Amino acid sequence: MRGLRVRYHLLLGPHLPPRLTYQPWHLQYCTRRDGFSLQTLYRSGGQPGSPALLLIRDTEEQAFGVFSSSAIRCSSGFYGTGETFLFSFSPELKVFRWTGRNNFFVKGDVNLLMVGGGRFGLWLDGDLHRGGSHRCDTFDNESLSAREEFCVRDLELWGLA
Repeated sequence: MRGLRVRYHLLLGPHLPPRLTYQPWHLQYCTRRDGFSLQTLYRSGGQPGSPALLLIRDTEEQAFGVFSSSAIRCSSGFYGTGETFLFSFSPELKVFRWTGRNNFFVKGDVNLLMVGGGRFGLWLDGDLHRGGSHRCDTFDNESLSAREEFCVRDLELWGLA
């Protein structure tokens, strides 16, 4: 997936907050290098105020993810701001921004990473093998993958700033 980073950067760049548009991306975690573990992903994340981009490719070759206004981390409640958004490449880029209906941006616990509220716009299990995507009130998104539940092939966490 690293070879696709340039493509993703060019396509996602205009959708990032203006202060981050030209910031370099730093690879903090990837399943090929670091294995499949949500705990390891949390430990690899940046400082709490540092934005992050989570890129996922499933076993059906769909690419999608989330831009989080804060580092991806374990938390007791939801965190983030209205800058957070979901996206998919299916095959063109689709960006799903905050609707303002709730503030359920990102929540991480030891067994599950969740994005969005109502139903989760994106979720990943603790082993980072399985996940799902449903329409959610927070982003009014379509399912990000071809199926509502998917298997992760590759996952990368990029820090911005």
